[in-house]
Amino acid sequence: MSSRQREMTRRQLLAGAGLAAGAISLGRPEWLRASPLSAPTAPVSISRCKSYDEDLAAVLKPMFDQIGGISGLVKGKTVAIKLNLTGGGRGFRPYPPGDTFWVNGKLTAAVCHLIKQAGAKRIRLLESNTIGLKLEDKMLDGGWDVRLLTNAVPDLEFENTNNLGEGKRYSRMKVGSAHPYIYPAFDLNHSYEDCDVFVSLGKMKHHEECGITLSMKNMFGITPCSIYGDDAGVDEPNEAVRRGRADVLHFGRRQPSRSAPQEVDFSSDRYEGHRVPRIVTDLVSARPVDLAIVDGIQSCVGGEGPWVRGSKALPPGEPGLLVVGRNPVCTDAVSAALMGYNPRAEAGKPPFKVWKDPKAVRGDYQREHGELPQYGDNTILLGEAAGIGTADLSRIDVRGVPIKDAVYDFESRRTPWPPEAN
Repeated sequence: MSSRQREMTRRQLLAGAGLAAGAISLGRPEWLRASPLSAPTAPVSISRCKSYDEDLAAVLKPMFDQIGGISGLVKGKTVAIKLNLTGGGRGFRPYPPGDTFWVNGKLTAAVCHLIKQAGAKRIRLLESNTIGLKLEDKMLDGGWDVRLLTNAVPDLEFENTNNLGEGKRYSRMKVGSAHPYIYPAFDLNHSYEDCDVFVSLGKMKHHEECGITLSMKNMFGITPCSIYGDDAGVDEPNEAVRRGRADVLHFGRRQPSRSAPQEVDFSSDRYEGHRVPRIVTDLVSARPVDLAIVDGIQSCVGGEGPWVRGSKALPPGEPGLLVVGRNPVCTDAVSAALMGYNPRAEAGKPPFKVWKDPKAVRGDYQREHGELPQYGDNTILLGEAAGIGTADLSRIDVRGVPIKDAVYDFESRRTPWPPEAN
């Protein structure tokens, strides 16, 4: 990579890596920043739901009521909903993406309907997408019936947030934590600031780098590739960007466009299992989530999409769950428990155990050390340590179906780990 693209130097990489993969500690001081007893808590509701053809509004409405109702939250307000539509439109055959690794279009329509019914003035759907392609087009490519959305809310708005979009400037959103992990602030599409209420509508599934994807990991996609993409501009955003976020966010090989805030510590660990969970936590701190919804009606295991080696779809009706809450850390802690995992598990233990084939070189980190760590840090605990919410199930008021009666064992359904991973 040329110097014009601001490649991280070998010295920075070595310093950030602790000189050797074996020097990486899984027990990190960040866990001590906030006590579980001091982190905020909020109710979380669980419901069974076996099909996207059910009356989803009828399932969701009592769940919203169980967490205190949403009328007081959204009435007369502008509501932005960040969707999880990661990857392309090809799914796990024969299922469309919205059944297995995207959030579902029918569920999204039901959420929009209830938010509008509760008095929202304006609703906008958000997701990053290929530049020049409307968000509605991506939905159509993935098998969504967009008419369901516009029938539910005739004046519904859509915005591709991968660059400046319809805005005239980027919004700088400062990390609320006193000690940001990676970035002190982010430059984001205006829609993430131009709202009164922010909703993360995520998917219950595994993730290749972070272990699991829920409402918090969904926030990774709010970063515009025009600034945080591999071909982002050096000094200013590249509004015609075409590549993903590997160099800047996953591996830290280069910095974002100079117009945006840079990393707080250029010598920090470059490993993606360290970086991505911390960036996600910084994003949740910068753009707080007011309502977290996790789609677990149907899902996939082994990775976040069909491009991940060993990933596979679950059959219709599995796990057969919906989860909603007002705090994303609490909601994700309950969701992780529903997946059969300990939400306080340490890095390297399921679900925060990951596997990357060491024969497939993954960037400068592996080139420097010849060995790739196999873990993703616990995003839920990082969120607790940042003071966003508690991951302590004993402090979360779980309503609806009890966790013990709704657990779906994700780990037993995944493709067996390769012998080298054990």
